[in-house]
Amino acid sequence: MQSQCRQCGNPYEITDSDLRFYEKVSASAPTHCPDCRQMRRLAYRNERHFYKRTCDATGKEVVSVYSPDKNCVVYDQGFWWSDAWDPLEHGLDFDFQRSFFDQFYELSCKVPRPALLNMSSENSLFTNHSAYNKNCFMCVNTGYSEDCTYCSNYVLENTDCTDCLAIQSCELCYACVDTKKSFSCSYLHECIQCTNCSLCYDCQSCEHCFGSYNLRHKKYYIYNTQYSKKEYGEALQEIMPATWEEWTAAMKDFQQKIKVEVIHKTVFSEQCEHSTGDHIFNNKNTAHSYYTFDTEDSAYCYDAGKMKDVRDVTEPLSGELQLETHACNINHEICFCSKCYENSNLLYCQYCWYSSHLFGCFGVRNKKYCILNKQYTKEEYEKLVPKMIEHMTKGGEWGEFFPIEKTAFGYNETVAHEYFPLSKENVLKRHWKWKDEETHDYSGVTQKLPAEKLSGEISSIPDDIINWALLCSETGRPYKIQKVELEFYRKMNLPIPQYHPDVRHAHRMALRNPRKLWERNCLKCKKKIQTTYAPERPEKVYCEKCYLASVY
Repeated sequence: MQSQCRQCGNPYEITDSDLRFYEKVSASAPTHCPDCRQMRRLAYRNERHFYKRTCDATGKEVVSVYSPDKNCVVYDQGFWWSDAWDPLEHGLDFDFQRSFFDQFYELSCKVPRPALLNMSSENSLFTNHSAYNKNCFMCVNTGYSEDCTYCSNYVLENTDCTDCLAIQSCELCYACVDTKKSFSCSYLHECIQCTNCSLCYDCQSCEHCFGSYNLRHKKYYIYNTQYSKKEYGEALQEIMPATWEEWTAAMKDFQQKIKVEVIHKTVFSEQCEHSTGDHIFNNKNTAHSYYTFDTEDSAYCYDAGKMKDVRDVTEPLSGELQLETHACNINHEICFCSKCYENSNLLYCQYCWYSSHLFGCFGVRNKKYCILNKQYTKEEYEKLVPKMIEHMTKGGEWGEFFPIEKTAFGYNETVAHEYFPLSKENVLKRHWKWKDEETHDYSGVTQKLPAEKLSGEISSIPDDIINWALLCSETGRPYKIQKVELEFYRKMNLPIPQYHPDVRHAHRMALRNPRKLWERNCLKCKKKIQTTYAPERPEKVYCEKCYLASVY
């Protein structure tokens, strides 16, 4: 079944399998294409923009993803989780003369929300959508990690890592992307179990390699050429970058090699059955999904794990029968929800925990049979909900996720802007919010310095740099070096970065392929393949069989 997106106008397909799922969860077919559905969910996710504001309950200063000018009530995490307040105090009667989304938005502005989502962590104040971390700074979607800074996107079980994206079980790693089980490495991409390696792509079980790619179980390689241990040490001493400019030039050259010399796998897929997407592991009957594992009978899943029978889910873990959800973990039978944990039978809820049979609730914990934060009996709930669904259906709301214009965040504050960038003019034309960058207080700095003037090696950097404001070489935005960062750079013999952390994050994100599949032919055997490399791109892309024959 073909349909046309109500937002962008592009055609998209709704499969028979999708229709059977929508019938199972009593939802109508989507009116937006998968990308626009994903954009809408991500517009409710601010990961990396932190602000200082006052807790509306205690009056103390807190760090929050909600800036002080937001039209919402924000509590310190500790107070939000306490029994000192009751979310049902703000309950509303449903008004059949008004739209549901307007009523929910009114409720969401009154009910307190937590300043951050940062659970069970120690000394990790500037972390968000994270849990069980220790001594971490500016880390997002990070868990069970220690002494990490500026890391994001499924960063799990790491120690002493900086500026990394989607790494797991790594230690002493810098600027690594989609890398696992590696130690003392820098600038790795798509690598597994590497030690003392730098500037490598698609290497596995390698040690002491530099500027290399498509290697397996190798030692002492420089630009894919074998050296003896002694020769390697001598050669590396000559070519190893020491300054930021040298690293930038080496990275640029290496990226060019990746485009013209490296053999690329059509997609990263392991132990999957009847599944499509990229970076998928142990999936079964799962379509159009990206960075997912242990997922079955699903479609349009992003950064997801251990899911079954779901559609259009973003960053969930362990759930079943979900439709259009964002950051909802350990849930069963929930639809159109955001940031809800360990629930069942929820519809159109946000920030709800340990509950069941809720409709249009915000910030509710340990409750049953509530609508718009008002308590009902089971009989009353079951009588009112179908009437609300009928009302929403007539108004064109039922089956749609929360509209972007109702999010608390400016579009450019959210992850939607990372994957679907828009200009301020375009955002405002759509009647969405935009957040102008605030002037930062650097009253405590001893000096402001253009970052490009830090051209020396790390050994020349004084301790006092942590009191300076550096001006990004690309954007001119000021940023500071944290003490833990400086210690890390010295330990790894790496130069001070000359880009703002947001720019470094954007550069890492740019290394990843789009979350979209194209048809092209295997460069070697000419077999038709589906891949995240668009047909016009210059990379050498091989089918699974040819790739394995060439690399192993």
